[in-house]
Amino acid sequence: MSMLEEMIGLLTGRFSNAEQAAELQKQNPAFPLAEHRNTACNDKIRNLPEGFAGVFVVEESYYTAQGATHASPHLFLFTEEGEGVRLTSYEIPAGYDKNAFTYDGMQPVDYRDLAPSKKFTPALYRKKDGVWEGGSTSLFTPTLKFTLFERFSPEVLEVSETMEQGGRRVFGYDQPILYKRIR
Repeated sequence: MSMLEEMIGLLTGRFSNAEQAAELQKQNPAFPLAEHRNTACNDKIRNLPEGFAGVFVVEESYYTAQGATHASPHLFLFTEEGEGVRLTSYEIPAGYDKNAFTYDGMQPVDYRDLAPSKKFTPALYRKKDGVWEGGSTSLFTPTLKFTLFERFSPEVLEVSETMEQGGRRVFGYDQPILYKRIR
């Protein structure tokens, strides 16, 4: 099995942090109940280059805190790079609502119309002691910094995301969100 196949196998499916949220919301009601639905979507992308070795994934993320749910969809491309796997964020295809983009609602799109995000610094993941880990730091504006660090194993997807505005955290949690696969 290639590194890319292993990573995609870990990341695709449905995941929830329900177990963690139930415990942490007792102390912090603002800690979210979060769900990821990750679906490989090369089947919906026309005109991929001959021999294209990457895998596009639609990530549908839903965060519920204090009675409100917020969707945060993404389109990612995973490719093997050296001894690791690179995640490149892509813009949501033209014509789609960036807050309601889903795999099920995705119609075929042309590869030539897809554009990598100019704001997101690609993340590189390497396997260390049986666990994939990596991340990146992106400057969305001169004063808005996004930091991503993730660890992936068959047991859990551990995701830490923070946003800082002028050095002050405006989004993120003191501990990573721990997603477990929904069977």
